[in-house]
Amino acid sequence: MKKVFLSLTVTALLIACGGGDSEKKTPFEVKTDTKTDVTQNPDYQKGMAIVAKQENLCLTCHKVEEKLVGPAYRDVANKYENNEENINKLAEKVTKGGKGVWGEVPMPENKVISLEDAKAAVKYVLMLRNK
Repeated sequence: MKKVFLSLTVTALLIACGGGDSEKKTPFEVKTDTKTDVTQNPDYQKGMAIVAKQENLCLTCHKVEEKLVGPAYRDVANKYENNEENINKLAEKVTKGGKGVWGEVPMPENKVISLEDAKAAVKYVLMLRNK
C-alpha cells in the first residue's frame, strides 16, 4: 500500500511540475535562437564536395573533428576568422603547401586542386567554427 501511495504521489508531483512539453510558446514569443544551419549554405555544400573528392587528397591528412596528419578542420576554423584575407592565405597554403603553424609535419603542395577550388574548400572549413 505504501508503494502505491508513493508512486501516485511521485506521479502527481511530476504532473504538477509541468513535466509536459517545454517547447510550448505563447503567440507573442520571439524565437531568440539565431543560429542558422550552415549545412544549407551553398558555400558550405560546394566546399564540402571539393574536400570530399578523392583526387584532391584533403581527407588523406585531415578530419573534421580530430587531428590526423594535419590539424582537424574544426581547429583550423577556430584559429582563423572567416574573412577574405584568411580565405586567400589558407587557399594559397592548400595549393602551395606550408609548414610550422601546426607542428613539424609540413603540408605538401597540392597540384591537383585549383586556387578557386581551394578557396571554396577553405570557406567550408572556416564555416565549421564553434560558436
